[in-house]
Amino acid sequence: MNRKILILFLIFFLTLQVFSQELNCQINVVHSQIQGTNTKVFDALRKDITEFMNNKRWTEHVYSNFERIECNIMINLKDFDGSSRFTGTLQIQARRPVFGSSYNTVLLNHKEEENELRFEYLEKQPLEFVENTHTSNLTSVLAFYAYIILGLDYDSFSQEGGTQFFQKAQNVVNVAQNSNDVGWKPYESKNQNNRYYLVETFLSEPNGAARRCSYRYHRNGLDVMADKVEQGRSEVAESFKLLQKVFRNKPNALILKLFFSAKADEIVSIFSEGQVEEKTRVYNLLKEIDVGNASKYEKIVK
Repeated sequence: MNRKILILFLIFFLTLQVFSQELNCQINVVHSQIQGTNTKVFDALRKDITEFMNNKRWTEHVYSNFERIECNIMINLKDFDGSSRFTGTLQIQARRPVFGSSYNTVLLNHKEEENELRFEYLEKQPLEFVENTHTSNLTSVLAFYAYIILGLDYDSFSQEGGTQFFQKAQNVVNVAQNSNDVGWKPYESKNQNNRYYLVETFLSEPNGAARRCSYRYHRNGLDVMADKVEQGRSEVAESFKLLQKVFRNKPNALILKLFFSAKADEIVSIFSEGQVEEKTRVYNLLKEIDVGNASKYEKIVK
C-alpha cells in the first residue's frame, strides 16, 4: 500500500475512534467521610471510572465531539476497608443541548436513595463490562446508567427512540439479579425506587405517554424556542397533557418523579414569560400532577 494512503487511512481510523464515544462524563469521588487513608486510591478510582465511561463504545453510532452527551456522576464514599471494598451513594445527572442556543437542558437528576452502592475496586486492575455477565458490581452499575442516559437522550430526539437502550439497561438488571449485590431486585425496594424499578418505569407500556412527552417537550418545544418562542412554549405546555394522562392512571409513577426532578426549575423559567391565560392553564395542570413542586409553580402566575 502507498505510504501516503496508509497514513491517511490511519488518521481516518484514529479520528473515528476519538469521536465515536457517546458520553462526556465528569466523575466526582467524594471521600471526606473516610479518614486515615492515602487519597491516591480515590484519585485512581475517579480516573478509571472516567476512562470507563468515556472511552467505551456504548452504541454502534458515530458521535462527533460536540454531540457527546454531557453527564456527571458523583460517588459519595462512606466506607473503605483499606483494601478493595467500598461503600457509598450515587448521584447522576445528564444534559443535552437545546438547538440554536448555548443552553443545556437536564434530562436526568437522580440520586440512589434506597440502597447503598457496594463494590470492589483494585488499583491497576482494568474496569471491564461484558454483556450478559455480572463481573463487577461497579461496572454493572456504571453500564446501567450509561444505557439509561442514552435512552433518555434518544427519547428526546425521537418518539420512544431510547427503547433499545432501556432494554439493554434491563438486561444489566436481569443479569445482576443472580448476584448478591443490592439494588437490582424488586423485593429490596420499599418505595419502588431502585435500579429494577427505574428501568421498569421507562419500559412500562402505560408510561409511554410520559416518554412521548419528552420528545414533544424537547424536540417540538425547547428546540424551536430559539426562533419561535411562543410556538415552542405552547408545545411544552401541550406536552404536559401526556404527563397528566400518566398521573391519572398512576399518581405516584416513578417516571413522573424523574421528569420533574429534572425539569421543575426549568419549567418555571420557561413560563416566566407568556400570556396570562397560558400561564394559568399550565399552573393549574402542574399543581395537579406535581404537588411536591406546587410552591415553585406559583412563581409562574405571580
